[in-house]
Amino acid sequence: MEASAVSHIAICTRDMDRALHFYRDLLGMEVIFDGFTDPTEGGRLHNYERARQSRRRVSLRFGPGKKPTLTLTSHPGETLSGAPLKLDQMGITHFSFTVPDPEALMEDLVAKGAQLGGPRASFVNAAGRVRSFYVYDPDGIIIQFDSGLNEG
Repeated sequence: MEASAVSHIAICTRDMDRALHFYRDLLGMEVIFDGFTDPTEGGRLHNYERARQSRRRVSLRFGPGKKPTLTLTSHPGETLSGAPLKLDQMGITHFSFTVPDPEALMEDLVAKGAQLGGPRASFVNAAGRVRSFYVYDPDGIIIQFDSGLNEG
């Protein structure tokens, strides 16, 4: 396989407004598409746990030309099943974004009401710096932010 990048990450959310508050308002992502699509179009229902009648899709990015994009989907008026995975469960457990200053971002997100994915002390490395941390999005999905230096 030849691939140049991950094109997008998709998350199904129970509440699009809460998810947008987190990803757009707290993280500063830019909405590049917001609309309804037909989940039955293109024969994709076999990828759903059960048949869906509605689907709202919102695509976001961190800036012009930035990859990957993030796709939020919801199914207005329909109940969703399932729970977010923890790091030791089968499946995609989290995704991570590389940021220039994880510690400053962590402090900013906490001040804005984001829920840390553990005690603050658990994100401090041996050198006393925050190089990586987790938060939970409004649906309890783990989101990681790291320095890109792979130093813990």
